[in-house]
Amino acid sequence: MLIALNKPYGMLSQFTPEPGSRWRTLAELDLPPEVYPIGRLDADSEGLLLLSDERALTTRLLDPAHGHVREYWVQVERIPDAASLQRLAAGLVIRGRRTRPCRARLLPGPPPLPPRDPPIRFRKNVPDGWLSLELTEGRNRQVRRMTAAIGHPTLRLVRIRIGQWQLAFADLAPGEWRELGTADRERLFRTR
Repeated sequence: MLIALNKPYGMLSQFTPEPGSRWRTLAELDLPPEVYPIGRLDADSEGLLLLSDERALTTRLLDPAHGHVREYWVQVERIPDAASLQRLAAGLVIRGRRTRPCRARLLPGPPPLPPRDPPIRFRKNVPDGWLSLELTEGRNRQVRRMTAAIGHPTLRLVRIRIGQWQLAFADLAPGEWRELGTADRERLFRTR
């Protein structure tokens, strides 16, 4: 079984709560038994999270040798210039390790996302911009550390795509999930 979940803000990518944590868990979503998250999204990140009960599928999606693209829409403080985007794309040294090259581009405006609850803070004297980042690795808080390293802290982070399977926000609201069929699975592993 393979499930796509639109993980909401404020939810851990796990079923068991952490002692003293204020965050909710996947246990409240009435998911089928025996499925586990494939990878993670931090509690303060949103979007596409896959869950499965198939070990071979999980291994295939997580193994860095396969390099499955994960696309994120990232709201950042201020508008990054071309040089900042090039630094992101070339890879940055974060905590002593260089990130893999990625695709980084400025989106023309805010993407069609549902509102976040709670909303992002608004500062009328500090503009914000939206980026698309396509990564083939997923280190702990990597996107947030990358945008901070170029001087543009992340305000909102939404994973929208894994492989060629993209989350359709019109069909899957935050906190909703659905089982993926054969055609959906094939799109996960298809290269462009």
